[in-house]
Amino acid sequence: MGMTFADVDAFARSLRGVTVGTKWANRTWMVDGKGFAWQRPFSKADLKRFGDVPPPAGEIIAVSVENLDAKDALLAMAPPGFFTIPHFNGYPAVLIALRQARTKDVRAAILDAFRAVASSLPIAKRAGPLARKRRRAPARRARATQP
Repeated sequence: MGMTFADVDAFARSLRGVTVGTKWANRTWMVDGKGFAWQRPFSKADLKRFGDVPPPAGEIIAVSVENLDAKDALLAMAPPGFFTIPHFNGYPAVLIALRQARTKDVRAAILDAFRAVASSLPIAKRAGPLARKRRRAPARRARATQP
């Protein structure tokens, strides 16, 4: 049970067209410059909101979801390690405590996040930079018919 940032990085980079960069000073996995997953350490304000309840320990990532209904449905299923915080209210993303989450659930969430972001791209960019243009077959010449 559990993944590391290195595991997340390897899986995310295996998806077509994914690049890794930094946004908001955190490692972010992107497709065509749009982030779909990112490292998400807790800020001082986040930690304060936890109050007496200890925050999840270990590495945390955030992943985009298709919309707020998808977020609510995912959180209602309550997979281990998946949660949200007040900072994410009204924002289509969930947090994942990698130490607590099942590998298959993390991979599924990353893949769904990738697909949600990639589907918002223009069709020409969806396949990513590894896509090759198809060569058009030469036009067939019509055969002359004899009467």
